[in-house]
Amino acid sequence: MSAVRAKKHLGQHFLTDRSIAERIAGVLTLENVDILLEVGPGTGVLTRFLVDRDIKKLSVIEIDRESVEYLEREMPGLHIIEGDFLRYDLTQLGEGKIALIGNFPYNISSQIFFKALDNKDRIIEMAGMIQKEVAERISSGPGSKVYGILSVLLKVYYDIEYLFDVSPAVFRPQPRVTSAVIRMKRNSSSGPDCNEQMLKRIVKATFNQRRKMIRNSIRSAYNIGDARHALMAKRPEQLGLDEFVELTLWVESIVRN
Repeated sequence: MSAVRAKKHLGQHFLTDRSIAERIAGVLTLENVDILLEVGPGTGVLTRFLVDRDIKKLSVIEIDRESVEYLEREMPGLHIIEGDFLRYDLTQLGEGKIALIGNFPYNISSQIFFKALDNKDRIIEMAGMIQKEVAERISSGPGSKVYGILSVLLKVYYDIEYLFDVSPAVFRPQPRVTSAVIRMKRNSSSGPDCNEQMLKRIVKATFNQRRKMIRNSIRSAYNIGDARHALMAKRPEQLGLDEFVELTLWVESIVRN
């Protein structure tokens, strides 16, 4: 199987436009960053512009063997990790703050962002090219039809910017959808002003039943009887982060008592 076919199987499409690659590489500020990690470099179109960035350490992680062999031939000296980013232990990169970048495979992009959340104390900046619909979802706010779980949870720790669209024509093979590039930068938050695990559970429970009023999903997840709160009469897409925190604090008080 060729590298292109293998990557397509994994949900990846090769970026072929060098000007777009250069633009993406320049998105990261790299402020206070020690390690730059590219996920899924493929044939290194983006990587070639990353090597010129002023950074202490550049690493790439690639799951496809043929792509790894290609990079080893074409870019000797590049630190290449052969493996699955979702399974990779970031402590193996050594100490320091991390910036993450990549043309992220469509089929695992949400999981990549959840992994960033799990490593929020180390990943302080992130730029990714993902399916446009996912980019809109992540960067959206209350009231949007695409506002969802990641929209809320990522904003606890990151400031998110939707930067620009990328045409299907600059990929090989061409995807059937438009892509987009977003940037996330770690904010100063040390965490939500509530029980974080309960916040995650409430956000997920309500958006998993997004067409229903919040009271239905909350009462399914927690034994709160007939207790009432004004937010319970709303739907999840109507709530911002602060309101989800307020709701979590209220649920916590009911459950604790």
